[in-house]
Amino acid sequence: MNADGNVSRRDWIKTAGVAGLTAAATSGSGAVPAATRADQVTAIGSRRELFVDNALVGSITGGARLQLNRPTPQEISLVNDRPWEGATCAYMKVFRDGDLYRMYYRGSDVIYTKDGFSTPRPEVACYAESPDGIHWTRPDLGLFEFNGSKKNNIIWMGYGAHNFAPFLDENPDCPADERIKALAGSSRRGLWAFASADGKKFRKLRDKAVIDNGFFDSLNLAFWDSVSGLYREFHRDFREGRDIRTGTSKNFLDWTASRFLDYEAHDYGTRPEGAEPIRDADPAKQMPGRVSQLYTNQVIPYFRAPHIYVGFPTRYIDRGWSYSATQLPRYGYRKLRGAKSRREGTAVTDGMFMASRDATTFHVWPESFIRPGLRAEQSWFYGDTYQNHGLVETKSMFEDGGNDLSIYVSENSHQDHPGQFRRYTLRVDGFVSLTAPLEGGDLVTKPVRFEGDRLSLNMSTSAAGSVRVEIQGKDGKPLPGYSLADAHPLYGDSLGLVAAWKGHGTNVASLSDKTVRLRFRVEDADLYSYRFETA
Repeated sequence: MNADGNVSRRDWIKTAGVAGLTAAATSGSGAVPAATRADQVTAIGSRRELFVDNALVGSITGGARLQLNRPTPQEISLVNDRPWEGATCAYMKVFRDGDLYRMYYRGSDVIYTKDGFSTPRPEVACYAESPDGIHWTRPDLGLFEFNGSKKNNIIWMGYGAHNFAPFLDENPDCPADERIKALAGSSRRGLWAFASADGKKFRKLRDKAVIDNGFFDSLNLAFWDSVSGLYREFHRDFREGRDIRTGTSKNFLDWTASRFLDYEAHDYGTRPEGAEPIRDADPAKQMPGRVSQLYTNQVIPYFRAPHIYVGFPTRYIDRGWSYSATQLPRYGYRKLRGAKSRREGTAVTDGMFMASRDATTFHVWPESFIRPGLRAEQSWFYGDTYQNHGLVETKSMFEDGGNDLSIYVSENSHQDHPGQFRRYTLRVDGFVSLTAPLEGGDLVTKPVRFEGDRLSLNMSTSAAGSVRVEIQGKDGKPLPGYSLADAHPLYGDSLGLVAAWKGHGTNVASLSDKTVRLRFRVEDADLYSYRFETA
């Protein structure tokens, strides 16, 4: 593992296990296959495992459940008040490049009248930077002229400015003058490939589209996947509503034919007779497991567990001119927005979360990851709560609190004043937790094989709560000395608290590379991730 928490491809291959690598090679994706049968053994090696899907879940009993955790809103990062920006700035891309945090976003504006809406000026691609991911500046780059001056932070004008999407290319064979690449395009003309040495001056890599099958009116993105050794791209198309396509490439220019994502079906649990979950007003625009139309995708390998792909799509849902719509912020302006195109007034958007282990089949959490919130004016419009692409670590608000994950979200969007981006924070690994009240509950994993001599837990408890771990054989029976009764109750709040047992201490080396099940007992506690490691 690198100093910043990333896992190298060599380390991943070492910890993935023969079974995982063989299946991955057979599938052609290079990604870790999910365990689909209760008796299938998954070689987890010393990878970090999260609870973002059901891949390793055998059973959940008692008061335990998997809980999607919502990020906490923090300060406003940028107000889009420059003359080349405006009310419809969006499609943020954020990543860390050495000591510098980089942000890319669209600069654009809109004007609504009873006759419809119009854009008062061409869209541009903009750039901001920060030393800490919290305090942002917009440097004068001097690259493109706007209203007679080059004193601005514009990095691209013209074709592709609508959704210019740079990323830091971590391919070890990447040429130095292409270390930051980008995809950009428009609705029907496809996506073009760009590259830059400094992240500011970009050039086309090919004088034609490199991806042309889809509808590209969204943030379409790509990244280097260190696990598969390929570039991956995710872009928008329509399939019974707004949906997502994906493809791969060895060189960023020649891409495989894209395919739509698959989605795992969801069990919504027991409902009163006749009750249905809230979905899009048009039932034809639903697909099993997709939950709702997905406007963006924001898929990226999670840097602390790169075999898991996490996505932060935007839920798009049109609930019509209902009574509740009349009670939402700025109803008069909402009616103006919807005068010509109803959906401009009645559709709403918020942030979602999904995860995959093969980059093609995703577990979409049906509840919202980021809600529009308790807002009197600055949210609840179509165009709000778009999450950025990219995850970065930033310092906690507590001096001794370590780091948080930061996510940047649009708000105050598509109104008659500038929009803005707000930073949200989440605990490291904290997307989903195994949680239970004080009376407790249990999760037992499917059979796994690990490598290491101790088990590290990212967990949080109350003063009265605890987490205990039992290690079982494949048959589900506790192994001698590793039963729940032998386990020391763990309490506190830590990203890496090591499990221990009365007779063995923290040592699990004798069980390394053997088939086991893990039983996690949680009582007024949250368990976010676990990882076997070598002390």
